Parts: sequence; C-alpha cells; structure tokens
Amino acid sequence: MRTALAPLIICGLSMSGVTQAQEQAGAVVFKACQSCHSLDPAKAGMAGPHLAGLNGRVLGSAQSFDYSPGFKAAKAQGFRWDRERLLGYLADPDAVVPGGWMSPPAGLTAADRTAVANYLLGR
Repeated sequence: MRTALAPLIICGLSMSGVTQAQEQAGAVVFKACQSCHSLDPAKAGMAGPHLAGLNGRVLGSAQSFDYSPGFKAAKAQGFRWDRERLLGYLADPDAVVPGGWMSPPAGLTAADRTAVANYLLGR
C-alpha cells in the first residue's frame, strides 16, 4: 500500500512546487503594477483600484475608486473578472473595457500575463 501511494505523494509535492513557482513569478510581475494598484483594499489614493478579491468581482466595483465611464458601463452589465477576461484585459485593456483608463502594461509576455493573472485571481 505504501508503494502505491508514493507516486501520488511525489506528484502532489511536485505540483505544489509548480504552484509555488507560479505564485512567485506572478508576485514578481505584480511589482510593476504596484505603482498604480494595491492588494490592500484600505490603501486609498492610488491611480488604479485595489485588486484584492478580484476573482469573480464585478468590474468597476471596488469601493472608493472613481472608475472610467467604460468600467461603469461594464459594472452596469454585471461583468465579472475571471481568468479569460483578465488575460484579455492585460493584453489589450481597451478591447475588454472600451473607454477604460489603463494603458496596456509595457513589455509583458504572454507568460508574464498568465503569471500575474493567476497571482491576482488567487488573492
């Protein structure tokens, strides 16, 4: 029985290592975003809204942030953040939220966008 469980334990350990590596990669990419965004909902006065609790959150719904008309329209339609929408937004913000105020993050590769999306959606 112990022998049969060994591959499962090893697989579980290696998967947690991949998750930890992805988490670290996302945190590194997010450092560039911190000039405008925070993961602390109480941090006011940022150029962008806080990104805590982003997964499943309605677009344009962070308290105490004055959103663009594009985000207000997305909120009125009930659009929610999910992996696909966030990846699209990071690649081309205006294609996902026309009239939004965020510029595309400069220099991000597809891998960077995936890492930071996974990082943010896990917060």
